[in-house]
Amino acid sequence: MSLICTLGQLYFIALIGRILLSWFPISPDSPFATIFSFLYTITEPVLGPVRRMLPPIGMGGMGLDLSPIIVFIGLQLVLASIGC
Repeated sequence: MSLICTLGQLYFIALIGRILLSWFPISPDSPFATIFSFLYTITEPVLGPVRRMLPPIGMGGMGLDLSPIIVFIGLQLVLASIGC
């Protein structure tokens, strides 16, 4: 049970890292590009389907992606239901 809780917490941290790094332009040859690529690889299989079901909300010339919020809530519900 504690392994699942730990993996859930690590995934939560990975989501936060991906969100923070997505706010900044990252050069392809920087060390952050490797980190972002890793975070993208492990989070996109969950975020992608949620994003397709719930498209970004238009705000002026930008779109607000709600998929990380939905995944955060879902992850917290799953972890709470198993007693983490």
